[in-house]
Amino acid sequence: MSVRLVMLGAPGAGKGTQGERFAREHGVPRIATGDILREAVQKGSELGRAARAVMEQGRLVGDEIMIGVVKDRVRRADAAPGFVLDGFPRTVIQAEALDGMVDDRTPLVVVDIEVPEDVLARRLSTRRICSVCGTTAQSNDVVCLKCGGALVQRRDDNAAIVLERLQVYEQETQPIVDFYRDRATFRSVDGDQTQDAVAADIAAAVASVLGVRS
Repeated sequence: MSVRLVMLGAPGAGKGTQGERFAREHGVPRIATGDILREAVQKGSELGRAARAVMEQGRLVGDEIMIGVVKDRVRRADAAPGFVLDGFPRTVIQAEALDGMVDDRTPLVVVDIEVPEDVLARRLSTRRICSVCGTTAQSNDVVCLKCGGALVQRRDDNAAIVLERLQVYEQETQPIVDFYRDRATFRSVDGDQTQDAVAADIAAAVASVLGVRS
């Protein structure tokens, strides 16, 4: 099944976990902006050098660089059958640019994983990240089940700043949701369920969209 899927959701909503699962089950790459930025920097491409210069100054990478990095990635052969985007778009400018990157042969499906704020806060305050491979774990374990690396709490996952992060997300991301909401290819799913239930709802949402044009 050819699919182009954009995953939206607040920190802690599970879009990374669900995006990786959906991509694996459908044989398409999960394109996470953090991963492809690091790759571009490591390769020393023109965009990578520009991104490194921005990040070394402690600033966020802007629309122009992010759009260029994503455009390069979705043009690779492995993304021809489709892809799952995680972390892009984050601005309306990026969303408009994404429309220009894809053709009309396969709809661009947008799924927003909705989770109540109190649930998100609880998830983030207990979330652990592997210090080696970056895998996210919702447990009190100290070892990553994927690679054996040590699980640690992210500095920005402590309770003091979790609510602030969620408020910033709401302010910055609502325009993206509004940009897509009226499209026939937009779906919302309930993220306050088991991972299997959320995955099933996402699969059903995508299946309901295929063949529908925005």
